[in-house]
Amino acid sequence: MLIGEAARDSGVSARMLRHYDALGLVCPTGRTVGGYREYSPDDLRRIFHVECLRSLGLSLRQIGRALDDPEFTPTALVADLVRRSRDRLQREQELLDRLRAVDSSGPAVWDDVRRIVELLHGLASPNPARRQQTALASADAEPAPAQVLAEAMLTESDENVAGALRWALARAGGEGMAVVVAGLASDDVAVRRRAVFALARTPGDEVTAALARALEDPDAMVRGHAALTLGGRGEPAAVPILVDMVMTGSKDVEASEALGAVARHRAEEASRVLDALVGALATHAADAAVRLRVAQALAELPGAGATRVLADLTRDPDRAVALTASAIWRTRAGDSMSEVPVGHVAVDVTSRG
Repeated sequence: MLIGEAARDSGVSARMLRHYDALGLVCPTGRTVGGYREYSPDDLRRIFHVECLRSLGLSLRQIGRALDDPEFTPTALVADLVRRSRDRLQREQELLDRLRAVDSSGPAVWDDVRRIVELLHGLASPNPARRQQTALASADAEPAPAQVLAEAMLTESDENVAGALRWALARAGGEGMAVVVAGLASDDVAVRRRAVFALARTPGDEVTAALARALEDPDAMVRGHAALTLGGRGEPAAVPILVDMVMTGSKDVEASEALGAVARHRAEEASRVLDALVGALATHAADAAVRLRVAQALAELPGAGATRVLADLTRDPDRAVALTASAIWRTRAGDSMSEVPVGHVAVDVTSRG
């Protein structure tokens, strides 16, 4: 077939086919008597192969090598294309992130753009010391790039740098908190952990609501940190997780203090916290370590109900539990032995025999 027919059947312009011929990429098999290019079915198939590889992003030079190399393997080619495409997308994403960061700060003059770009470069440094210095220096930047700081904090693996970023973010105001709250929904558990840790230092109803949602996070560390923060703020929604932390010994001291904060926040919560602890204690009654942690947690709870449970624990068969409960009970009830409840024997906390 002549070049016009080949162009029609392949969808490649006659001009491009002449270019392919000049490069030696697709040379027509023959020529007519008049010197016109004449393409065979094999030539047409090669044109389709060229177009297929072009659609994958290969240059014409790479296509020629691939089609003429007898050792050519599609698997190696595709793997290389995947790698290069991924690298290109990463560069494009980084550029897009920088542009969004500049745009979100609302730069008024080119000096604002320059400062933000310098901040982005500093925070992207492979040197943690430079990233930390950049974060600390950003507190003096105008306008305050809160979104940039928040995004950097969520991806920062060095704790010293993350601390500097949290400090700078607090100085920048609340604009970046929406980014941090959004971090709680990340698929990356490390990002969610950084987000919940940063929000623990941030007041506000929106933050409290976000932390309440984090109580259902699949990661125990995220759930636990959210519960500790909410408990410290007197939020009763945190009680089940805090009680579980006492039972399992995961930050049980901090969890006990948070339960105490909930119990002191509202009078009606004190009995609910006590009931939750007693219920969990009954479930784990055979575990002396659990009974010991419950005794220590009861020290944080106000009210006569907690005192009565402690009095029961003074008779615990495990000496460590009995000693601990007795010491806490005597502190709450007074040191006078006449105040020991009827039917209970106070344990001498000074005895080690």
